[in-house]
Order: sequence, then structure tokens, then C-alpha cells
Amino acid sequence: MTRISPAPLILRGQTFDAARPAVMGIINRTSDSFYAPARYEDAAGVVARASAMVAEGVSIVDVGGVRAGQEGEWVDAAAEIARVKPALGALKEALPNLLLSLDTWRAEVADACAGLIDVVNDTWQGADPGLVDVAASQGTGYVVSHTGGLAPRTDPVGIDYGPGDAVVDEVARVLAAGAQRALDAGIPAERILIDPTLDFGKTTLNSLTLVAHTERFVVLGFPVLQAISRKDFIGETLDLPADDRLEGSLAATAIAAWHGATIFRAHDVRATRRVLDMVASLRGDRPPLRTDRGR
Repeated sequence: MTRISPAPLILRGQTFDAARPAVMGIINRTSDSFYAPARYEDAAGVVARASAMVAEGVSIVDVGGVRAGQEGEWVDAAAEIARVKPALGALKEALPNLLLSLDTWRAEVADACAGLIDVVNDTWQGADPGLVDVAASQGTGYVVSHTGGLAPRTDPVGIDYGPGDAVVDEVARVLAAGAQRALDAGIPAERILIDPTLDFGKTTLNSLTLVAHTERFVVLGFPVLQAISRKDFIGETLDLPADDRLEGSLAATAIAAWHGATIFRAHDVRATRRVLDMVASLRGDRPPLRTDRGR
């Protein structure tokens, strides 16, 4: 069986590809994100967790200041900046070699964090059309997402992309168009990540289908990010709360990695790192660290 060779992601001289997939660790500067262990309320806690992630094999740390779903308080741009900028500054000072990502949909927030970030993770499909230009001006990477056209922090209701695998075609179309906008803004292909954005604007069946068809996004020619960790489609598939979704998350991670995704946003860094390295070796992209058996 011929496997797809994924496009590399290159950030600050570091290359991530099929032989060296990236784990993007999650740090939320919120009090209400859906998975409580990822919440951190001060810079010291953020640095301590990021330092532990480095020891566990993280490649990038993604910092967000607003809950993704519609539950919880509304957070305006000023409050979001007050949450994420000090955390990013503390990380930059304590761990200068660590790649940092900002999870936001607001150009104002990314602009305020200039000089502190390596990736702008645009989580709501370009809801703020100026965000891609901010990423381009700062020379960062940029995540192209698909959220079905929903406004930021809108939970999906009545979602219908059509029969069968129609959702795959629609997501691929939107991601390709978003990647072209990023190219037109001046961001090079090796710094453009495309993310099918599971759960956002999707049913559980949609998200399962998108994971199973990850190769459809890999062939677009940009590094593919999959944000699978502990999401609701895992919970609904196995009827489990967020605290019990690790195994389901790792199973979906292995499938997506086999099909060519090379960046994985995850809460559980060590476990995800080991799964990705094992899949890379099974694909033949990464040599085993030892081959003593049978000699």
C-alpha cells in the first residue's frame, strides 16, 4: 500500500514531518475550559506545566484564553489579552527554545502578542479576516480551520453536510481555500497548517468520518493538524466523560497519524508522543531506537 508523504511544517528552524511528528500541548488560561486539568490561572502554573510537557516530548505549546464553547462567561479582547500575554511572556523567558502557539480568533489579540508567538491558531475559520494578515506580518505559522461558518463560541445544532462522506469534500474545500488566502497574505506553505477542526460545526459522525479520511487533507499539500484530545466526539462514541477519554483519543490519534497527519494538539503529551513515535516507526518513517532483539 502506497502511503502519502506529508508536507513538512517548519517553524524557527525546526522541521516536523512523518519522521518527526509534533505534539502541540494545551494550556488554557481559563477557569472554565471543558477539561479541568488543562486550566491554569497564573504564569507560574503555566511555566511549570510547560516545563513538564518539554520533559514529556512536547514540540509546541498552544496557549488559549477563551473557552471554545458557548457555555461560560463572555471574554472580550482586552480580557483575553490580559490572560494570554503574560503567560506567553513568562514562557518565552523561561523556555526560549520552546515553540509557542496562540489560540485565538481575534487579530487584536495576536497583534498584542507580537514577538511572543510562533503560530497563530485561528480556531474559528477566519471569523476575523485580519488575523491571517497579522500572522503574515509577524512571520508566524498560521492554522487554517473549518468550523462550518459558525460564529465564534457557537455550539453546533442541526448540522447537515449531506449524505455519506460529503462532509469530507466540504472540509477539504474550505481548508484549501483558507490555505490559499494564507499564501496570498504572504505566509509560506511550510508555515500553513490545516485543521479539519473536529467537533466545531460537526456532529460526532462527521468527526469520526474526518479522522478516517485524514489523507484527503494531507494530499492538499500542507501539514495537517488534528485536534482530537478528549473531545466530545470521543465522549459520545464511547459514552464517557472528558476525564475518561484518553484511550479513545489515542486510538483516533493513531489512525490520523497513520494517514499522514503530523501535528496533534493534545492534553496528554507523554502518551501522545509515544503513540506518534510508534506509528511513525510502523509506517517506516522513523527507525526504532533499539534493534537488539534476535541478534
